[in-house]
This record gives sequence, C-alpha cells and structure tokens, in this order.
Amino acid sequence: MHTALVVRTAGTNCDAELCRAFELAGARPSLVHVDRLVEEPSRVADADLIGFPGGFSYGDDVASGRILAVKLRERLYPALRDAARRGVPMIGVCNGFQVLVQVGLLPGPAPGTDWPEDAPPRQTVALAHNAQARFVDRWVRVAPDPASPCVWTRSMAELWRTGERDRSLRDDALVLPVAHGEGRFVAASESVLASLRAHHQIALRYADNPNGSADDVAGICDPTGRIFGLMPHPERYLDWTLHPWWTRLPEAARSGPTPGLLLFRDAVEAARTAPPPLAAAAR
Repeated sequence: MHTALVVRTAGTNCDAELCRAFELAGARPSLVHVDRLVEEPSRVADADLIGFPGGFSYGDDVASGRILAVKLRERLYPALRDAARRGVPMIGVCNGFQVLVQVGLLPGPAPGTDWPEDAPPRQTVALAHNAQARFVDRWVRVAPDPASPCVWTRSMAELWRTGERDRSLRDDALVLPVAHGEGRFVAASESVLASLRAHHQIALRYADNPNGSADDVAGICDPTGRIFGLMPHPERYLDWTLHPWWTRLPEAARSGPTPGLLLFRDAVEAARTAPPPLAAAAR
C-alpha cells in the first residue's frame, strides 16, 4: 500500500479530512508535523504521495501560508525537489495551494526543464484577497480541462466529457466547496498566464467564479501534471450525502464515487505508475 504523507503545522485544520481522502482512495496516510520533517527529511523520501491541507497555518500571520512556505523553502526544498523529480503526486488544498505557489512548487519550472538545484523556482503566481473583499463559503461548479496533463483530474475530465450528454453531471455533480478569504488567482504577468493556458496547466476552472480569479482559475498543475493545487476542497466531498442537495440529485449523477474521491483515486493510481518522461529526462 502506498504511503501518503500529510504535512501539518499549527493552524492546520483540514488534515483529518485529507487523511481520510487518501485512505478511502487506497493509500495509507501518515500525518506528520513539518518540524518533524525538518528533523527527518528522509520521511519525504519515503512518501509515495504528499498532501498539504487547508486551514490557517501559523494563523496566516503576515499572509496566508507565508510562514509555512518560508519554512519549506528554507529547510525542505531539497527533499521536495527530489520528490518532484521522482514524480511523486502532490496536492495543496486551499491554504496548501497558497503554500505551494509561495514555495515555487507551482506552477513549477518551465516546461521541459528540470527543478533548480539549490533554490526553488521564483514565485510567479499568487492567491490574493477575494475581489469582493470578504470570506467566501459556498459550493461552486467547476470545469476540468480535458487536455490537461494533471493526473489528479483525469476522472473529473471524463465526467465532464460525459456531461456533454447528461447535463446533470456538469450542473449538479461537478461541484466543490470553497472556503477562503484569499483565493483570487493572479499571475505576475500576462505571459505567465498565457504559458499556463498554452501548456494546459490550468487543470480546473470555476464555472461560477466566486472570487474574481484571473481566467476563472480554480487550480493549476506543474508541467508534469503530478503536482496540483486548488482552492476548492475535494476532501470535503468524499460522500454523496455531503452534497448540498444530494437528495435531489438524479441517480445517474450520484452513482459511483464522488468527484472529490475520484480526484484522490486518480492520484493513488498515478503513484503506481512510472514517473512521467519529463521528470526523468530533464535530469
């Protein structure tokens, strides 16, 4: 059974849900405090999957996810770089997404290039305050990019394609909960956004943009598709009974695993496969 390393710290509050998501998907979760990882980086080397949960790490002092991101950049970048090179699937949800973009793990190095040896890639995207300047807490419709290399959203993309024939799948089943005050996706320049579009790294978009994100971005992946970050919470949608109007969903729309659970199943399946050619060839 594959091990899913879930990284927590003070203020993390979605770690239990993320552990359950990996467990239901067929992995063995291992919840570890970031300080223990700093002491024992080999724990990162032993992981088959890595998850950064939502919450308010270190109280979101300075900025959302900033303190945890700095700690990861300063103390654990070599271990995380090596994990990325091995093709370890990683996910950052909400606060975890905010952390990954500040570390430089997302959107990652330029397509076709290797991870920098000594320092993380420069930060090129961020999650800013919501356009309406208030916390958003609701369910939103999402649209995966079927052409994205993202290993996490493959089944979601298949549901989207099936939704061309059954609109209830797109309009009712393909939803995720959001809960954030700083979730508006912004890029350092239009060229950064254009590159994300061109390489299909915008793996997930909002169908109903709740925060003013550029290009309706809900989640992005690195060029290999193995590292994925998103503001919505798939780990809060592992059971159909959690859907806000599940009793009114057509039977066809709620057959099989929820879209949230499918996301983690796809990642566990990807962990069983060899790293993508880019991860191996770039070195």
